[in-house]
Amino acid sequence: MNTFDVAIVGGGLIGGSIAFELAAEKLRVVLLDRQQPGREASWAAAGMLSPAPDTPQDVPLVPLAKQSLRLYPEFIAAVEETTGLSTAYRLEGSLEIFSTPHAEADRDKMVEDHQRLGLAAEPISLDAMRKLAGSLGPTACAAAWLPHEATVEPRLLIDAVLIAARHRGAVICPDSSVTSLLQERDRCTGVVAGGEKITARHVVIAAGCFSAWIGRGEPGGTVPGIARESNFDSRYVPTRPVRGQMLALQPVGESLRHVVRSKRGYLVPRRDGRIVAGSTLEDAGFNKHVTPAGIRQILDAALELLPGLGDAAILESWAGLRPGTPDNLPILGPTDIEGLIIATGHYRNGILLAPATAKLIREWIIEGQAGIDAAAFSPLRFIDRRMSAQKVL
Repeated sequence: MNTFDVAIVGGGLIGGSIAFELAAEKLRVVLLDRQQPGREASWAAAGMLSPAPDTPQDVPLVPLAKQSLRLYPEFIAAVEETTGLSTAYRLEGSLEIFSTPHAEADRDKMVEDHQRLGLAAEPISLDAMRKLAGSLGPTACAAAWLPHEATVEPRLLIDAVLIAARHRGAVICPDSSVTSLLQERDRCTGVVAGGEKITARHVVIAAGCFSAWIGRGEPGGTVPGIARESNFDSRYVPTRPVRGQMLALQPVGESLRHVVRSKRGYLVPRRDGRIVAGSTLEDAGFNKHVTPAGIRQILDAALELLPGLGDAAILESWAGLRPGTPDNLPILGPTDIEGLIIATGHYRNGILLAPATAKLIREWIIEGQAGIDAAAFSPLRFIDRRMSAQKVL
């Protein structure tokens, strides 16, 4: 039987960053992944680091997102210094494009909303817009400049973080699907993975959209008997997969330095000249197929932003599964089972929120409390809501 201080279930950027953070505290950490770590949502992401809310429902996330963006330079420096590897982190700012019929009014409202939330944003002229992004399409009628936003290449980052965690002493276990939790009375004491018992004082669930399936077989499996009962209460982690399709383009005679986005899509430049274009938001279960409809949606938005991409080569297409939740806010914090902590459900913000999430988990484990008010993200909020609904009935 292997014994650790912390067992982390899920080897994406969230789990890897937690392992990296905790290993620095000289804790014995094991990270368990059902396949090769880092090859799910983290691998598929675009890498935009934007703390801005996508919808009004995202506003509670802004303070945590701002904190994580502030932590990013230190986080990147620590990872790169530990490994000697580049993560292609760049603080270049982003350009938000608005189209008719109410482009300027929409832009001004967005800038006002951002500034009220403490986010840097400013309106810019069409001339300034085109100096920043070149040959934008004719539908671009107004723009806002977001100077503090950054980007990173997620595939480089996740590989570097896992190597960095290993350098600090964390044990990384691929192909180690967790089939159940170990419990003694009201305390979680470890997990069972690959038929082997692993004891730990703390267990952190960081398995993204697969969190709710821990111990239940392969998600979406159709083989009779593949799903089975688990002693893990999935009410803590009501995650669902949200498919996002993506494209990598190689432009011809067209370059881009800054992120350019609109309500329809976004373009993220890479340091080698490629441009990542995205993305879809689809409830397609655990199906990661790229579809003609998805590709068309992405290309239509990309060409509207930058018509010069019409001659670009499509280098790669792929899809990832974001971990959605009922309110699309992350699930972070201790449960009512001692020793069991949740860090999942980051939806579209997993790359951005990795440093702040790792810091929060370290605080809960080392200090017994978080340094910020994280009640809005508690895994108990879903159980509390169900109990309230039952009382009403």
